[in-house]
Amino acid sequence: MTLDGLPRHHGGADDLARLLARALLAGHWQPGDAFPRELDLCDHFAVSRNQVRNALASLTATGLIERTAGRGTRVRQIGDWHLLDPLISEWMTGIDSLEPQLIREIFAFRYAAEPVVAELAAEAADSQDLARIETAWRGMCRTADDPDARLPHAEYDVAFHDAIYQASHNLVWRQMGHLLRPSIIALIKSSQERAHDHHEGLDDSLARHGQVLEAIRRRHPGGAAHAARAVLQRTAIDLGIVDASAESTP
Repeated sequence: MTLDGLPRHHGGADDLARLLARALLAGHWQPGDAFPRELDLCDHFAVSRNQVRNALASLTATGLIERTAGRGTRVRQIGDWHLLDPLISEWMTGIDSLEPQLIREIFAFRYAAEPVVAELAAEAADSQDLARIETAWRGMCRTADDPDARLPHAEYDVAFHDAIYQASHNLVWRQMGHLLRPSIIALIKSSQERAHDHHEGLDDSLARHGQVLEAIRRRHPGGAAHAARAVLQRTAIDLGIVDASAESTP
């Protein structure tokens, strides 16, 4: 597959691995596609074959590609990608748009997990947790109507969700929130872009986030789970995963 459109490479094997991985995660190549040959990578990026092999070893170790003697290299199916590997989490950081199937898979996980995490937060959150959640929500409100503040708004949004993971006071969920942070911010950016492109305001999303905060503050686990699910229903609409008319009233 073509290497056209990829930025020039500057650095070592780790930087080359990051560049290629980010292209894969963004959908430059699709699962099942043939991946460029070593010599083509060497020519395109003006690097040594040893550097290319070391970069490809990282992509292989994280499940992104499969190398078979005599058959070349292919992109593996998304189900084989090691999405919770810290290296993939690092590679995702800063990506504005993920591969569409990857967006759906990450969203499906969040839809199942985050209501549970919100329930735990409603039971376990302390005053510092509540302050972090509220600070993030107020930051979202301040930046919602400013077209020049999309990045700060996305950062407040991801801080809101991260604070809820932390407020669960469960070690595994806390670690999961950390690992998912880059993918969550990529989803938030994608949903923001779609909402702005369709000239839709963020008032509804802000109200739903506020309901999550209020349910956690009131120690209402069932209400927190319901409100978290409603936030994700809004996200599904903004991402185009479901049509707004198909949503039940939260």
